[in-house]
Amino acid sequence: MSDAKRRDNKGRVLHVGEAQMEDGRYMYRYKDPYGKRKTVYSWRLTSGDPTPSGKRKEVSLREKIREIENNIKRGMYTTDMTVCELVEKYLTTKTGVAYSTRQGYQFVQNLLAKESFGQRKIVEVKTSDAKIFLIQLQESGKGYSTVCTVRGVLRPAFQMAADDDMIIKNPFQFELHTVVVNDSVKRDAITREQERKFLEFIENDPHYSQFYDAIFILFKTGLRISEFCGLTIKDVDFRKNVLRVNHQLQRTSKMEYICAPPKTECGNRNIPMKPEVVEAFKRIIKNRPKPKVEPIINGYTGFLFLDKNGMPKVSQHWQKCFQLILQKYNNTYRVQLPKITPHVCRHTCCTNYAKSGMNPKILQYIMGHADVSVTLDTYTHIKEEDAKEEMERLGLLNVKEA
Repeated sequence: MSDAKRRDNKGRVLHVGEAQMEDGRYMYRYKDPYGKRKTVYSWRLTSGDPTPSGKRKEVSLREKIREIENNIKRGMYTTDMTVCELVEKYLTTKTGVAYSTRQGYQFVQNLLAKESFGQRKIVEVKTSDAKIFLIQLQESGKGYSTVCTVRGVLRPAFQMAADDDMIIKNPFQFELHTVVVNDSVKRDAITREQERKFLEFIENDPHYSQFYDAIFILFKTGLRISEFCGLTIKDVDFRKNVLRVNHQLQRTSKMEYICAPPKTECGNRNIPMKPEVVEAFKRIIKNRPKPKVEPIINGYTGFLFLDKNGMPKVSQHWQKCFQLILQKYNNTYRVQLPKITPHVCRHTCCTNYAKSGMNPKILQYIMGHADVSVTLDTYTHIKEEDAKEEMERLGLLNVKEA
């Protein structure tokens, strides 16, 4: 009676689903819990088999089979959870985040709800699917920063699923720059000459001169615009000539005003004020209109900058103000100025301090950066002419070779 059992070329009995191909490689065919046929391969049947010469060493077929069976037993293939549901679960673990961060989370949830990718089961999402989704987002008109925001939520969400044994591998574990093009416009600092021309124009303009002191302060303190908007009379210490930064002001899409802690823990700081900055603050406080009712937001009152309704100005006010001033300047002069925003003021202040040789750790404190690497990145704004100027100052360009 013949032996009907299937065997490999070494005479070993092959189990159900196992087979050996003509080239000697082993394969195992099975159906996942969703009824999909799948196949895994290996050059070795058991862990004791040697790897054939010239072939890459890998896990044996039966080790792979055990892993598949264990995963199914642990329920790693049984979840029907969608991407949207996973993100919702992940966000429940993110407590105590800033309002702006919560806004970012909500944006990602809203975007995924409109995309077919959001309805996919997480067990079906492969690395190629993740990459294609981000590429399609950019091709549909989403900017690089938006793609970064979306991936910044999906990557840790899928990692949570992997850690919880809901999936085998995080499909978003890849470097973003290898998949989508960074087409974002870098907000460079402007030169000292450009800063001087911009401020002179504002100071001498019949209408925009009312904003001179405020914009001068932004250039000389490097405050984040939300920190600037949140400044109150009590935050300006004329006795010690320091600016106390311990909160920021934001306005929600529902027109609600919120005073929250600074962007980072290091955002709490006392910034020494130059004499000209002190004088600018004195003029602002002296000319500050007295509202009928002082607005109180989360316990803060006496805001320095108020709109026509007696409410504190927010970042949108200043963004628009900068836009109109720059538009008028460039319509007046042939030599155009680049885009200047409140954040460009911050970049410029930081870069000027870096050029002056300030200790990076001191500069980190003044700027309120949580990580000194963020501060050090500012030194990339220093250009060829700055390097030449510094070398000339040190006399390195005047030395003649023997």
